[in-house]
Amino acid sequence: MNAESVSIRRARRDDVSAIVAMLADDHLGRARERVEDPLPAAYYDAFARVERDPNLTLVVAESEGRVVGCLQLAILPGISSQGGVRGLLEDVRVASDCRSRGIGERLVQWAIAEAKARGCSLIELLTHASRVDAQRFYKRLGFAASHVGMTVRF
Repeated sequence: MNAESVSIRRARRDDVSAIVAMLADDHLGRARERVEDPLPAAYYDAFARVERDPNLTLVVAESEGRVVGCLQLAILPGISSQGGVRGLLEDVRVASDCRSRGIGERLVQWAIAEAKARGCSLIELLTHASRVDAQRFYKRLGFAASHVGMTVRF
């Protein structure tokens, strides 16, 4: 499988378990996600909220009926930057056995094109400081470190 054989489509409810499995498949995700059968209802409730919000788009990369990647694009209208609209890229993941095949790049390029089509003047993302491979990947795609992120957990 390579990036050309992958289709990108809106996520469906029946994709949630595959998405959660990808979110849990790293050192940070293992600690914060709950991969159980059945999945906790909170994941399906969150999916329903995303589906109802016109400024959120959750997509998957699919190959031969298997979900092999995902991302969420948030469109954020605002007052700053002369009323500019920005895109925020979240939860970009590729199944561990499908990495280094161009799938992540294809997903990100889809998100950039979608953000432009929806009137965004920029697209940005957050990645955890410990994800050095992800940072290298995003820099290769033209993203530049431009902010200092801070978090308060509740």
